[in-house]
Amino acid sequence: MKELIFDAAVIGGGAAGMAAALELDAAGFSAALIDREDHLGGILMQCIHNGFGLHEFGEELTGPEFAERLIERVLAGDSAPPGNSRIAVFLNTTVTSFTPPGEAPEFPRPAAMEEYKELFCVSPDQGVLRILARAVILAMGCRERNRGNVRIPGSRPAGVYTAGLAQRLVNIEGYIPGRNVVIIGSGDIGLIMARRMTWAGCSVKAVVEIMPYPAGLTRNIVQCLQDFDIPLHLSCQTTNIYGSDRVEGVEVTPMENGTLVPEKRFRIDCDTVLLSVGLAPENELSKDAGVQLNGTTGGPLVDSSLMTNVEGVFACGNVLHVHDLADWVAEESRRAGRHAAAWLRGERSALQVRAKAGSNVRYVNPGKLNPQGENKLYLRSLIVKNDAVLEIRADNRVIRSIKKNHVQPSEMINLNLGPKDLENISPGPDSVLEFSIV
Repeated sequence: MKELIFDAAVIGGGAAGMAAALELDAAGFSAALIDREDHLGGILMQCIHNGFGLHEFGEELTGPEFAERLIERVLAGDSAPPGNSRIAVFLNTTVTSFTPPGEAPEFPRPAAMEEYKELFCVSPDQGVLRILARAVILAMGCRERNRGNVRIPGSRPAGVYTAGLAQRLVNIEGYIPGRNVVIIGSGDIGLIMARRMTWAGCSVKAVVEIMPYPAGLTRNIVQCLQDFDIPLHLSCQTTNIYGSDRVEGVEVTPMENGTLVPEKRFRIDCDTVLLSVGLAPENELSKDAGVQLNGTTGGPLVDSSLMTNVEGVFACGNVLHVHDLADWVAEESRRAGRHAAAWLRGERSALQVRAKAGSNVRYVNPGKLNPQGENKLYLRSLIVKNDAVLEIRADNRVIRSIKKNHVQPSEMINLNLGPKDLENISPGPDSVLEFSIV
């Protein structure tokens, strides 16, 4: 078993992990960048459509092009002196356990290294690795919810896929999963696959969404459905999947006031069903390490520095909360890398004010703010509304109002709060900032 020591370990080699590792490298700290796949880039490598990079790189890129920009920097070590990159990349490597300091390690370590976290990894190339790191950044991304998560009744025929799996089959493996397709759920990956399957010569019969509004970005509704005349059935639930050996069709039942209306149900014939019913942050390792999770987002609870309740463990990207854009993932993860570097230098911020979701807000991330520093926040609306106002309250008084032309659950709101916004806020356990949409 090999034992390796780094200043930090970054788990996940997608946009989040690479962006965080580059910031650690730029600050002069060594980092182990660990990914279970045989390549860096994560899910971006199968997203061959454009729409990436406008915020991060100032130009429109495909997913692989966006990933390649970061991969080149990671492998070249351009944030360090030439030939002196402090990022060690471990591919085909799976982290099997993560023990924070304070717990009895499986193997002894010198007293000077008692604050180090212990990761055990397995790799077909290098065998078992024991990695010790002072800081750990969680960047494992998210996974798709499947049929079992949404409890669609019916038989279990061939032809039912998650949208992400279908995307990989078409874009990476070169297989067409079916010819006549119904997509359940209007998440962005489902909308993008509606267009992709149409381009591949398939017939997309419909997209079925249980909510009264789409779950994906407006631009994807226009570019992926309306441009191809693909029907979108809102306020409709898929109540059955027909077929024995292969999918033969789906039963769709409209809803009125949140209640199914069986007499209005109808059938759509198809041979393939793609599920685009949401994403869930990948946090099994986080839970094993004692990281507290947010019941709303499924990701870790973090403070203004993106640090979890476990000292020296940070989280960023889709493992923290599901983002709309890879650009936001990279931006947030760069901040996580900078905060981790500051923590490694011994910088600490004890002043924190709790952030709370109020009326019509699903969540606020991070859950704590530093009133003496700059804070970047992400919020999700619970409603669709034009001419909305985001109100920030402290002690029952509005400290800031922000006009929004339009809000909807599928489009994340991001904003900055600095010392001037929070100058009259007294940090402490009873201090709370409430975010509401009116």
